[in-house]
Amino acid sequence: MNNRCAILNKVIPFSCVDGPGNRQVIFLQGCNLRCLNCHNPYTMAICDHCGDCVVTCPHGALSLIDGQVVWDNVACQLCDTCLQTCSKNASPMTTVLSVHNAINSLSRNVAFLNGVTVSGGEATTQLPFIIDLFKTIKNSPELNHLTCFIDSNGHLASTGWRKVIEYTDGVMIDLKAWSDECALRLTGRDNQRVFQSIQLLAEANKLYELRLLFIPQQTDYLHHIDELANFLTRLPTDTRVKINAFQQHGVKNEAANWPSATKVQVDDFAQQLQRRGVRNIYLPNVYL
Repeated sequence: MNNRCAILNKVIPFSCVDGPGNRQVIFLQGCNLRCLNCHNPYTMAICDHCGDCVVTCPHGALSLIDGQVVWDNVACQLCDTCLQTCSKNASPMTTVLSVHNAINSLSRNVAFLNGVTVSGGEATTQLPFIIDLFKTIKNSPELNHLTCFIDSNGHLASTGWRKVIEYTDGVMIDLKAWSDECALRLTGRDNQRVFQSIQLLAEANKLYELRLLFIPQQTDYLHHIDELANFLTRLPTDTRVKINAFQQHGVKNEAANWPSATKVQVDDFAQQLQRRGVRNIYLPNVYL
């Protein structure tokens, strides 16, 4: 069995919102963006074992041993004090996940699953793990009916996508802004590689869903509505266009003061796209 490992944030055994059907979702630690609006900022960085969180843990679940922060998941009460303490957007509550253990987990739950989705953070920052995991699933008589999906921000280079594309059944990509200027402000990087990823995946018929996060007064979709709609109508007709509504939950820094997106605003955005010929639009089920 393959022993390739990844730094894991958490696993959700069953999810119906991370791709088609009922899926096991593997959330990997680490991201190559620094989005102001990130709802899970503690997944951005890898712990550098500075030890700041050890002294603040109210339950004694963290210790510093041989220069490494060690997490005791039994003592941990999931109060998130360590996440609030960390100034680097990391988490000490990570573990190492091997392909072997991931396969064992899938095997235990396979009767209830349609597939597996690898997310993050940014999943593709640990691409070798994804490739080996998906290869193992495809080669397993017990598991090879499961679909293998990637949830990504699209900043993987084309050479990386070509390494994994034959083993993945679908990819969900975030288009966080239209213009490079807006993308740089919101995420710290421009959009060029995202558009390259979308084009490559669309041509390979692997682009399952393109997601637009509507942030009032921040995202520039409405300023470029004609260009955006024209772009979306040229995607494969079965590509889902998912509009997500920004909410303040979990957000840090200046974005914590940004207004949440309302149903009226999201519906208006969707209607403007529909009037310009965009189909297959999916809207949020709830607004918190």
